[in-house]
Amino acid sequence: MDRRSFFKKAGTAGAGAVAATSLAAPAIAQENPKIAWRMTSSFPKSLDTIYGGAEDIAKHVAAATDGNFTIQPFAAGEIVPGLQAVDAVAAGTVEAAHTTSYYFVGKDPTYAIGTAIPFGLNSRLTNAWYYEGNGNKLMNEFYATQGMYALPAGNTGAQMGGWFRKEINTLDDLKGVKMRIAGLAGRVMEKVGVIPQQIAGGDIYPALEKGTIDAAEFVGPYDDLKLGFHKVAKYYYYPGWWEGGPTVHGFFNLEKWSSLPKHYQAALTDACAFANTNMLAKYDTKNPTALKQLVAEGATLRPFSQEIMEACFQAATGIYSEISGTNQYFKKIYDDQTAFKRDAYLWMQLSEYTFDTFMMIQQRAGKL
Repeated sequence: MDRRSFFKKAGTAGAGAVAATSLAAPAIAQENPKIAWRMTSSFPKSLDTIYGGAEDIAKHVAAATDGNFTIQPFAAGEIVPGLQAVDAVAAGTVEAAHTTSYYFVGKDPTYAIGTAIPFGLNSRLTNAWYYEGNGNKLMNEFYATQGMYALPAGNTGAQMGGWFRKEINTLDDLKGVKMRIAGLAGRVMEKVGVIPQQIAGGDIYPALEKGTIDAAEFVGPYDDLKLGFHKVAKYYYYPGWWEGGPTVHGFFNLEKWSSLPKHYQAALTDACAFANTNMLAKYDTKNPTALKQLVAEGATLRPFSQEIMEACFQAATGIYSEISGTNQYFKKIYDDQTAFKRDAYLWMQLSEYTFDTFMMIQQRAGKL
């Protein structure tokens, strides 16, 4: 064996390996750039389940990119107030927000459909419309006009109808009631005599306590227990017909989103999908225990009467017709969701509804 030749060839190969390594390092760095974003939430940290969606997004993005793409969540008020979250994203003050689209219905009623509209879809059908229907496509056509891209990043499930200082038995009982209620639901309630108020979650309790408002809706038992609403308003109504399956979104500045490497976009998309399903699972687990505790501490459960439900349904239908006459984006998205809903509930009547009803009968009979 020619030892000189061997070492010469080995040296050449080694030099090549060193060269390849030196070339690979910057190439890898270019493919996986260090990117740091800030995400402002519309929720306080004390509401760990809904605020936790932002934390889930951040953890999963960091894990999927080996820490090269980081997102730092901030609670409402730490950068901007909760009700200014999308304004901060659109302006580029922050790259991202974790919030509910319907908080910004005052800018355009189309924002309401992004979260939930009265008598819309339940949580399961909301996800089906977003992921397999036209939901994501149509909503992002609208959000693009606002300088943003958005992905579902949380769902609370059907919410409660809120806390009232007095019993609400008839439509007349609603007249003059000052109620914290968000989105188009406020317009519907206004039609039946309620005076709607838009108040961020962290400000509801003091408003109820001081009598600035007479009623308030927020999410459901777990969050409502944390916020202590039962201490200042006794009657707890259901269902929250205005939020059958409300989506919490991750909003992203459109320019920043578009400039992300494709695999970072994929990582962020997957992270939001996890946050979406995980939040719903948490609420479905925590709400039953919280509800029992609320009742034990004096909350009185009451259903909205059929009279109130029917009147509100008719009011909502009229409002959608009015908006559709002047807002092309709203009409296009609302019509699509309505067509989806019409077919989807045919199936739900045979499947979920009949199965759940049977199981609830067994529960009431003490067989579970």
